[in-house]
Amino acid sequence: MINTASENPVLRVAPAAPAAAAAYFRASLAFHADVSDVAAALAAGGDPGFVVVDSRSTESWDQGHIPGAVHLPTALIPEQAAQLLDPDVPVVTYCWGPGCNGATRAALALAELGYQVKELLGGFEYWAREGFPYETWQGPARRDADPLTAPVAGTCGC
Repeated sequence: MINTASENPVLRVAPAAPAAAAAYFRASLAFHADVSDVAAALAAGGDPGFVVVDSRSTESWDQGHIPGAVHLPTALIPEQAAQLLDPDVPVVTYCWGPGCNGATRAALALAELGYQVKELLGGFEYWAREGFPYETWQGPARRDADPLTAPVAGTCGC
Protein backbone atom coordinates (compact mmCIF):
# COMPACT_ATOMS: atom_id res chain seq x y z
CA MET A 1 0.00 0.00 0.00
CA ILE A 2 1.29 3.47 -0.92
CA ASN A 3 1.36 6.09 1.82
CA THR A 4 -0.58 8.88 0.09
CA ALA A 5 -0.14 11.26 3.03
CA SER A 6 3.54 11.71 2.23
CA GLU A 7 2.66 12.47 -1.41
CA ASN A 8 -0.28 14.72 -0.61
CA PRO A 9 0.83 18.30 0.14
CA VAL A 10 -2.32 18.91 2.20
CA LEU A 11 -1.79 15.91 4.46
CA ARG A 12 2.04 15.91 4.49
CA VAL A 13 1.63 17.51 7.91
CA ALA A 14 -1.28 15.87 9.68
CA PRO A 15 -4.24 18.03 10.77
CA ALA A 16 -4.20 19.15 14.38
CA ALA A 17 -6.12 17.24 16.99
CA PRO A 18 -9.70 18.53 17.29
CA ALA A 19 -9.10 20.17 20.69
CA ALA A 20 -5.98 21.96 19.41
CA ALA A 21 -7.83 23.04 16.28
CA ALA A 22 -10.73 24.39 18.35
CA ALA A 23 -8.34 26.37 20.55
CA TYR A 24 -6.55 27.80 17.51
CA PHE A 25 -9.73 28.84 15.71
CA ARG A 26 -11.25 30.28 18.91
CA ALA A 27 -8.10 32.34 19.36
CA SER A 28 -8.22 33.44 15.72
CA LEU A 29 -11.71 34.85 16.26
CA ALA A 30 -10.39 36.82 19.24
CA PHE A 31 -7.79 38.45 16.97
CA HIS A 32 -9.74 39.01 13.74
CA ALA A 33 -12.98 40.64 12.62
CA ASP A 34 -14.79 39.99 9.35
CA VAL A 35 -15.68 42.87 7.01
CA SER A 36 -19.34 41.82 6.88
CA ASP A 37 -19.57 41.59 10.67
CA VAL A 38 -18.03 45.04 11.14
CA ALA A 39 -20.34 46.50 8.48
CA ALA A 40 -23.40 44.93 10.15
CA ALA A 41 -22.39 46.22 13.59
CA LEU A 42 -21.83 49.74 12.25
CA ALA A 43 -25.08 49.71 10.25
CA ALA A 44 -27.14 48.59 13.25
CA GLY A 45 -26.98 52.11 14.66
CA GLY A 46 -26.02 53.13 18.13
CA ASP A 47 -22.72 52.33 19.74
CA PRO A 48 -21.17 49.23 18.14
CA GLY A 49 -18.89 48.78 21.17
CA PHE A 50 -15.68 49.25 19.18
CA VAL A 51 -13.88 51.86 17.12
CA VAL A 52 -12.44 51.30 13.65
CA VAL A 53 -8.90 52.60 13.02
CA ASP A 54 -7.49 53.20 9.54
CA SER A 55 -3.73 52.82 9.86
CA ARG A 56 -2.81 54.05 6.36
CA SER A 57 -1.30 57.28 5.06
CA THR A 58 -3.30 60.47 4.55
CA GLU A 59 -3.21 59.92 0.77
CA SER A 60 -4.68 56.45 1.20
CA TRP A 61 -7.29 57.75 3.68
CA ASP A 62 -8.33 60.41 1.17
CA GLN A 63 -8.64 57.77 -1.56
CA GLY A 64 -11.20 55.90 0.53
CA HIS A 65 -11.93 54.90 4.12
CA ILE A 66 -14.65 53.29 6.21
CA PRO A 67 -17.22 55.86 7.38
CA GLY A 68 -16.71 56.75 11.02
CA ALA A 69 -13.19 55.32 11.14
CA VAL A 70 -10.46 57.12 13.05
CA HIS A 71 -7.43 57.98 10.93
CA LEU A 72 -4.32 56.98 12.86
CA PRO A 73 -1.33 55.99 10.73
CA THR A 74 0.74 53.23 12.32
CA ALA A 75 3.82 55.42 12.78
CA LEU A 76 1.77 57.92 14.81
CA ILE A 77 0.13 55.41 17.17
CA PRO A 78 2.64 55.80 20.04
CA GLU A 79 2.23 59.58 20.19
CA GLN A 80 -1.45 60.02 19.21
CA ALA A 81 -3.42 56.95 20.36
CA ALA A 82 -4.13 58.35 23.82
CA GLN A 83 -5.65 61.53 22.35
CA LEU A 84 -7.79 59.71 19.76
CA LEU A 85 -8.84 56.44 21.40
CA ASP A 86 -10.53 55.44 24.64
CA PRO A 87 -8.45 52.67 26.23
CA ASP A 88 -11.66 50.97 27.42
CA VAL A 89 -13.11 50.62 23.90
CA PRO A 90 -11.93 47.75 21.68
CA VAL A 91 -10.26 48.74 18.41
CA VAL A 92 -10.52 47.15 14.95
CA THR A 93 -7.56 48.07 12.74
CA TYR A 94 -7.40 47.97 8.97
CA CYS A 95 -5.01 48.77 6.16
CA TRP A 96 -5.25 48.15 2.39
CA GLY A 97 -5.97 44.46 2.16
CA PRO A 98 -4.85 40.90 2.68
CA GLY A 99 -1.55 41.52 0.90
CA CYS A 100 -0.59 44.20 3.41
CA ASN A 101 0.41 43.71 7.04
CA GLY A 102 -0.08 47.34 8.04
CA ALA A 103 -3.17 46.50 10.09
CA THR A 104 -1.18 43.82 11.89
CA ARG A 105 1.58 46.31 12.73
CA ALA A 106 -1.03 48.82 13.93
CA ALA A 107 -2.77 46.16 16.03
CA LEU A 108 0.55 45.21 17.60
CA ALA A 109 1.38 48.83 18.40
CA LEU A 110 -2.02 49.35 20.01
CA ALA A 111 -1.88 46.09 21.96
CA GLU A 112 1.54 47.06 23.30
CA LEU A 113 -0.07 50.28 24.57
CA GLY A 114 -2.75 48.28 26.38
CA TYR A 115 -5.65 48.45 23.91
CA GLN A 116 -7.93 45.52 23.15
CA VAL A 117 -7.59 45.09 19.41
CA LYS A 118 -8.72 43.01 16.46
CA GLU A 119 -7.54 43.13 12.86
CA LEU A 120 -10.08 43.55 10.04
CA LEU A 121 -9.68 40.63 7.64
CA GLY A 122 -9.43 41.83 4.05
CA GLY A 123 -8.92 45.47 5.00
CA PHE A 124 -10.23 48.34 2.94
CA GLU A 125 -9.96 46.28 -0.26
CA TYR A 126 -12.59 43.80 0.88
CA TRP A 127 -14.72 46.52 2.44
CA ALA A 128 -15.01 48.15 -0.99
CA ARG A 129 -15.18 44.85 -2.90
CA GLU A 130 -18.09 43.65 -0.78
CA GLY A 131 -20.01 46.77 -1.77
CA PHE A 132 -20.03 48.60 1.56
CA PRO A 133 -20.13 52.41 1.51
CA TYR A 134 -16.94 54.35 2.00
CA GLU A 135 -15.84 57.97 2.04
CA THR A 136 -13.26 59.71 -0.14
CA TRP A 137 -11.89 63.23 -0.21
CA GLN A 138 -14.68 63.91 -2.74
CA GLY A 139 -17.47 62.50 -0.56
CA PRO A 140 -19.38 59.25 -0.13
CA ALA A 141 -18.81 56.40 -2.58
CA ARG A 142 -19.85 52.79 -3.09
CA ARG A 143 -19.01 50.08 -5.61
CA ASP A 144 -21.12 47.18 -6.75
CA ALA A 145 -20.33 44.07 -4.76
CA ASP A 146 -17.78 41.79 -6.41
CA PRO A 147 -19.50 38.39 -6.83
CA LEU A 148 -16.16 36.70 -6.10
CA THR A 149 -16.04 38.19 -2.59
CA ALA A 150 -19.66 38.84 -1.63
CA PRO A 151 -22.91 36.92 -2.08
CA VAL A 152 -25.02 38.17 -4.95
CA ALA A 153 -28.23 37.74 -2.95
CA GLY A 154 -28.64 37.51 0.79
CA THR A 155 -25.85 36.47 3.12
CA CYS A 156 -23.10 33.94 2.62
CA GLY A 157 -24.49 31.79 5.42
CA CYS A 158 -21.21 31.51 7.28
